Amino acid sequence: MAERIDDGVVQAAGGVVYRQALNATGTPEVLLVHRPRYDDWTLPKGKLDDSESHTEGALRELWEETGFHVNLGPLVAVCSYTDHLGRGKAVQYFAATVASGAFEPNDEVDCQEWLALPAARRKLSYPRDTDVLNAFIVWLDNTNEFTYQEPGTSSPPLSANAE
Repeated sequence: MAERIDDGVVQAAGGVVYRQALNATGTPEVLLVHRPRYDDWTLPKGKLDDSESHTEGALRELWEETGFHVNLGPLVAVCSYTDHLGRGKAVQYFAATVASGAFEPNDEVDCQEWLALPAARRKLSYPRDTDVLNAFIVWLDNTNEFTYQEPGTSSPPLSANAE
C-alpha cells in the first residue's frame, strides 16, 4: 500500500507504550523495540498507509511492531526530522497501554524491552526519541496516574528538561 505523504512530508504514527512496573516500586515502565535493520532501540512507530488517520496508523503499527493491541491515549508528542532517504517525516506519538497480545520476533523488530524511565532514556538510540519520552513524562506527571520521581532525588516530578 502507498504511504501517506502530506505536503511532501511522510506521515507516521506510533506510541509510548507504558505500564506500572511489575516490581515492588510500581514505577512506570515504557516499551522499547530493537530494529535489526538499523541496530537501534526506539519507540514503536511506522509510516501511515495512504488512507489512514494517525490514530488508525498508530494502532496498526503498535500491533505490528509489538504484538500488542493497545488502548490508545492522547497525543503526547509530534516529532519532525529527515529520514534516511532525505525526506521530511512527521511522527505523532500517542500514550498507549496494553490491552492484549504477545510479542513475537519478526523482520522489523527482533526484541523488545520494558524499562523504567531513566533506563529507557539511556537506551534510546536517537535524541529525538528522548525528546518524545520527555514529553510523555510531562504528560504522565500531569495525569496523576503515577507519581514519578527520579530515583535518588527529592526533587519534584520530571520535566521535559530533566536529564
